[in-house]
Amino acid sequence: MNAKHDFIPQMRPLFGAPEKAELMAYLDEDGFFTEFERTAAFERAIAEFTGAKHCVVVNNGTVSLTLAALALGVGPGDEVICPNYTMIATPNSVKMLGATPVFVDVHESDLILRAEAVRAAITPRTKAVMLVSSNGRAPDATAFEALCRETSIALIEDAAQSLGSFYPDGRHIGRAGAIGSFSFSAPKIISTGQGGALITDSDELADRLRRLKDFGRARGGTDIHDSIGFNFKFTELQACVGLAQMRQLPERIVRKKQIWQRYADRLQGVPGVRLFQHDLLRCTPWFIDGRFERRDELAAHLKAQGIGTRTMYPPIHQQQAYGLGGSHPVSEAIGREGLWLPSMIQLSDAQIDRIGDAIRSFYGA
Repeated sequence: MNAKHDFIPQMRPLFGAPEKAELMAYLDEDGFFTEFERTAAFERAIAEFTGAKHCVVVNNGTVSLTLAALALGVGPGDEVICPNYTMIATPNSVKMLGATPVFVDVHESDLILRAEAVRAAITPRTKAVMLVSSNGRAPDATAFEALCRETSIALIEDAAQSLGSFYPDGRHIGRAGAIGSFSFSAPKIISTGQGGALITDSDELADRLRRLKDFGRARGGTDIHDSIGFNFKFTELQACVGLAQMRQLPERIVRKKQIWQRYADRLQGVPGVRLFQHDLLRCTPWFIDGRFERRDELAAHLKAQGIGTRTMYPPIHQQQAYGLGGSHPVSEAIGREGLWLPSMIQLSDAQIDRIGDAIRSFYGA
């Protein structure tokens, strides 16, 4: 397994044959460079796949969360509840608005929030809950929907890792909140290099999001502005890549599930190893994530054999960027034991078996 296949677990070449074909067709048309017909087609593809009424694409997944919060009225002095285990973009997205992220620990079984823990963190300043689904795993959405209705707090879904994953009631993750957000950065199941998408069933919120991302224009193609907005637009080049990858998404979902299942079978019963579980009927794993005893020693053992890994997100309250006190035992434990294994979609079964055997050897299994 050479350096290309170390970690960067899903960093595949962005321009395969389908992407090149889409790009060449676009270039031959001598069309618009900024977002236009292909961007609209990409938005329709995401909306149709997720079952949402509206989709609005933007330049990256952090901005998408910021726009979602802004569209729902979050501003300076407000509080937004976030999990203490997540990519740091989640709380940073509301810091951009002058709001304060309030951190709540996640549940040890799946690394996602529980409604009762969120309820305990609500204050008079709480404006929204940022509900993050972790690697395709999601909580009981109905409990959060009920809590947010009861308290008049907005529910935003950070579903960056969950394209292709569904709630038990059949809704795509991202559909429970007022707005759901996806990321298309390089490691995701589909990627446009950078990019993000927002889905909603609200006509009013969709219109607000479109204005916010396009300078507050009253309508496209004019310079009439009836509200404040910004420049968070997409490009036709990105949309070409996104459209090609959306057509590949069903087969990628199948392969991701096969990869997780092969790892799970190979590592079953190994002492010191606990992969986070997935209901593969509805969840598509983004990475292969788990808790590993003597994690750093294991990572060094694998690296010596040309197998790269990456430690999972550290607890945000202990990051220097935030430097907060308090105790969050689950996310702190992940900071000590959490590890992502190679997960890119091009992994062969033989490579997965070799990685599994190397882990088994380390633990004497």
